[in-house]
Amino acid sequence: MSYFEKHVFFCTNQRPNNESCCADCHASAAHAHAKERIKKLGLNGQGKIRMNKAGCLDRCDEGPVMVVYPEGVWYTYVDISDVDEIIDSHLVGGEIVERLRLP
Repeated sequence: MSYFEKHVFFCTNQRPNNESCCADCHASAAHAHAKERIKKLGLNGQGKIRMNKAGCLDRCDEGPVMVVYPEGVWYTYVDISDVDEIIDSHLVGGEIVERLRLP
């Protein structure tokens, strides 16, 4: 068994020279919101869900991005309501949010 049931990485990378990046799309705030929400739901900790910040995930032009493991499902999001939908549908309900899924 893996230490975490699901591991979610939010790209929070800041690129130089005004290049497109997830940090410019408020990715750190989205990560903080998701982490707090998972904690309030009692879904954090060993055997449950871990929310992590990540450096560049190399999909900057599609950002902001996050990826859910072990499924390897990539998402983009526009705002906190999108993040909440991913939490409710995918992380809690087991259903991939197709409208936010990246190929």
